[in-house]
Amino acid sequence: MSDELREISRGIHPAILTTSGLRPALRALARRSAVPVETDVRLPAPVEAAAYYVASEALTNVAKYARASMVHLGVTTGEGTLRLVVRDDGIGGAEPTKGSGLVGLQDRVEALGGTIMIDSAAGKGTCVAVTLPIATKPNQIETALGRPQGL
Repeated sequence: MSDELREISRGIHPAILTTSGLRPALRALARRSAVPVETDVRLPAPVEAAAYYVASEALTNVAKYARASMVHLGVTTGEGTLRLVVRDDGIGGAEPTKGSGLVGLQDRVEALGGTIMIDSAAGKGTCVAVTLPIATKPNQIETALGRPQGL
């Protein structure tokens, strides 16, 4: 297991995310992925941590289960929301209700007031699409993630 994955599994905020932001952090994740990852990232700073953790878990699931040859990772914003899509060309068949890591993704997204859609028909790959509200107050996201305000 890489140092970055160990940090994430222990809940430690990755240094690259803090020092460089989400784009470089996602590029670093993509470079370490067992499956080639194509990235397209355009988002404001306040929601970077939430998007990073969702992307990290989704890429981990692809590497462990999907047997994919390619992953597309895209992030866009508009109308007060961030949309994160992780789509692979793997075997599909992911079922969030079967105790997989997708349950954790759903909990994280819903805790921030967002929604998650998982489309994973057998033989058709998996698409995880997340919509998160973009905070209008500076500490809204940090509070939702359980971090003390003012840090």
